[in-house]
Amino acid sequence: MEKTDIKSLSLEELKSLAVSMGEKPFRGRQLYEWMHKKLACDYEEMTNLSKDFREKLQESCRLVSLNPLEVQTSKIDGTQKYLFALDDGNVVESVLMKYKHGNSVCISSQVGCKMGCRFCASAIGGWTRNLRPSEMLDQIYKIQRLSKERVSNVVVMGTGEPLDNYENLLRFIYMLSDENGLNISQRNITVSTCGIVPRMYDLAEEKLQITLAISLHASSQEKRQELMPIANKYSIEEVLEACRNYFDKTGRRLTFEYSLVGGKNDSQEDADRLAHLIGNLNCHVNLIPVNPIKERDFVQSDKKVIEKFQNKLEKYQINVTIRREMGRDIDGACGQLRKRYINKKEDA
Repeated sequence: MEKTDIKSLSLEELKSLAVSMGEKPFRGRQLYEWMHKKLACDYEEMTNLSKDFREKLQESCRLVSLNPLEVQTSKIDGTQKYLFALDDGNVVESVLMKYKHGNSVCISSQVGCKMGCRFCASAIGGWTRNLRPSEMLDQIYKIQRLSKERVSNVVVMGTGEPLDNYENLLRFIYMLSDENGLNISQRNITVSTCGIVPRMYDLAEEKLQITLAISLHASSQEKRQELMPIANKYSIEEVLEACRNYFDKTGRRLTFEYSLVGGKNDSQEDADRLAHLIGNLNCHVNLIPVNPIKERDFVQSDKKVIEKFQNKLEKYQINVTIRREMGRDIDGACGQLRKRYINKKEDA
C-alpha cells in the first residue's frame, strides 16, 4: 500500500488523520506547523509529538523532503540555482533571486514539460510527470532553510506548465498562502501559463488574488504557431478572450511574457501588432531577452532592438519592462541545469 503524502494534506485533513491514528485533533495542527512553518525535514525533529505517534507516522506516511544535489551561485548578482532530487530519482530545478524588495523563488511544477515551446530548454526531453503539492512547496521550504533567508515572492514559472497540473497547483497555492504555514500573500504569487484556455477559465472562477502571467511570445497567430505548439490548439484570440474574462472575474492585472528572439518576433511591426492586440487590456508586458540554447538556432535580440521594441509599446501607453537577466554566469534559464545533469548521467 502506498504511503500517504502527508505534506500535501490540508490542516483539516491532518486533524482527521491524527484522530484516525488515535490522537487528538490538535496533534494534526502541530504536525502541520512542523512541516509548513518550522519546515521540518524529518519526523524526529517534531519533538512535541510522542515517540509512538512519530513511529506510526513513519510507518504509514511519507514526509517529502527534497535532496539538494547542486547549488550554483552567481558571482554577478547572488542569484542561486538549485537542483533537487525527488524520491523517485527524477530531478527538478528552482531559482532564488534576491531583490531590494525581498527574495523571490521560481519553482518547477512538473518533471519536464509537454508543451514543446521552440526556444525553451525545459521542453527538450519531454514530460515525465506532475509534481505533487508537497514537492512544489518543498522547493520553497528547502531554499528558505538552506539560504536562511525569508522568501516573500513565489513564481511558478520554472520547468513545466502549471495549468497542466491544475489540481495540484490549486492545492499548492492555498497551502502556501495559508496563515498556518508560510502565509505568503496570494498577491505575491505569480503563475505562468502558455495559454491552456479551459483552465484559464477555471482559474478565474477560483477568484484568487494571484498574478496570472501569460507566455505570449508572438504578435500574431501565425508567429505564435511557429514558436509554440499550444497555439495549434488554442488561438491567440481565444487566449486573449480568456485573459479578459480573468480580469473581469478577479480584477487582477495580467502580465504578458514576451521572449524576444532575434529576427523572429522583435521587429517594429511586431511591436505595433502586439500593442493593437493587448492595448485594451489592463496589463503589463515583460520583455525577456531569450536565452540561447545549443539545441536551437534562436539568438537573443540586439540590445538596441529590445529598447526600440519597449519604446514602441510605451508610445501606445502600455506598461512594459525589460526583465533583468539574473544569474547570467550560471545555468540561469529554465531547464538548463536539469538538462546538463541528465546529459552528464546519460554520458556516464
